[in-house]
Amino acid sequence: MTTTAKMTENGAQLFARLEGRRSLRDIEPHIFPDGAGPIQGDVVEFHGTEGSGKTETMYHLVTHCILPADRGGLEVEVMYVDTDYNFDMLRLVTVLEQRLGEDAKGEDSGAAVEPEERVRACLGRLFVVNCSSSVQLLLTLHYLENTFSSRPTLCLLVIDSISSFYWVDRSGGGESVAKQEANLRKCSELLDRLRRDYRIVVFATTHAIMRNYGHSAQADVGAMTPGPSEPSSSSSSWRQWSSSHASNFDKAYLSRAWQRLVTHRVLFSKGEVTKDRKQVFSAACTTTSTRGAKCSSFCVMEGGVQFL
Repeated sequence: MTTTAKMTENGAQLFARLEGRRSLRDIEPHIFPDGAGPIQGDVVEFHGTEGSGKTETMYHLVTHCILPADRGGLEVEVMYVDTDYNFDMLRLVTVLEQRLGEDAKGEDSGAAVEPEERVRACLGRLFVVNCSSSVQLLLTLHYLENTFSSRPTLCLLVIDSISSFYWVDRSGGGESVAKQEANLRKCSELLDRLRRDYRIVVFATTHAIMRNYGHSAQADVGAMTPGPSEPSSSSSSWRQWSSSHASNFDKAYLSRAWQRLVTHRVLFSKGEVTKDRKQVFSAACTTTSTRGAKCSSFCVMEGGVQFL
């Protein structure tokens, strides 16, 4: 925040900025380790190849955020930045309707609210923005700062995907790595300030472009758990796991400025097809505060993600 912006900040904005936003620690225990879900200021990277379940998982998490508390949701606002222009509102509404329908079973029909009104109320907590370049993403993040400061119920920022402009920026930067990473570095620095100043949680997807296909997430479950001879420091253990097993999973390739922000990393992979012809996906989550990894499997059904 610039000096001028600080001087013009009004009382409402100051209250919104300093007031504690709701934690998302319990947003999805199937994905995140027990007691180590994302809290205020955390950055979660969802990494995997195309078709590995990242977007469906994001719809699942966004739905849980915007659902009302009496329906089992967190009832918080979400800012969704779509850089791939792949956001499917109809798909999200389908997942919402399924969740609302399940939660409404057994409810007194006389007191029930019309389905359209319930969906409309949920969507009122979702804001969608499109970006077509890394420069536009940077400008959008600057513009959104006032929104974060004035809306204390806006707890989650989703960027799908933050790696969309990697090749374009790399090509435009010539042979200079600094120029290639300049825009993403500025975005990362701004995100770092936004998460610290406004205590928002950031979810961002990244496309996998470096992968050793000889290994799968499930095959390395044993390797994820540190042995007794490894350091006791959770942060140190996570860093060592990330570097030593990078060849087994999707390698991190974005700028160091971005990698330093990440507190949780969820690696997605596409598994086998079950006997009843359901595609199985896997997710392995590591964090800077826990040892090892939390692994889960799920299928994508008509009503959204279903964990196995």
